[in-house]
Amino acid sequence: MSADFDEAFRVLRPLLLAHADGLRVTRDAPGDLVVRTPDVDARGEPGWFGTVTVKKSYVAVHLLPLYYHPALAEDLSPGLTRRRQGKTCFNFKRVEPELFEELSELMARVRRVVDAA
Repeated sequence: MSADFDEAFRVLRPLLLAHADGLRVTRDAPGDLVVRTPDVDARGEPGWFGTVTVKKSYVAVHLLPLYYHPALAEDLSPGLTRRRQGKTCFNFKRVEPELFEELSELMARVRRVVDAA
C-alpha cells in the first residue's frame, strides 16, 4: 500500500464506522473494513451496508444500499461524482477532506434508509 492510500484508509475507516452503530462489522483488518446490516439477504447472509478497501491503485468505498436507492446520490457535487465508479463505489487516491465530509453526509443518508427498512 502506498502512504497516500494508507492515510486515506486511516481517515475513511472511522467515517464509515461512525455510521455503523448497531450494524455488524464483519471484517476490520488493515486495508479492509466490511460493515453489514442485520437484515438477511436472499441467500440468508447479512445485508451489505458498506466497505472501505485498499486496492492496487485506489482506496474504494462502497455504499451498497445506493444500488437500491440511487436517488440518495442524485445531488452529489461534481468532485464526488468524479470519484464515483458505478452505482455504489467511490475511489480515492489520497485524503480529500471536503469530499470525505460530503461522503460522510451521504453515508448518513444511506444509514437513515437502512434504519427505515
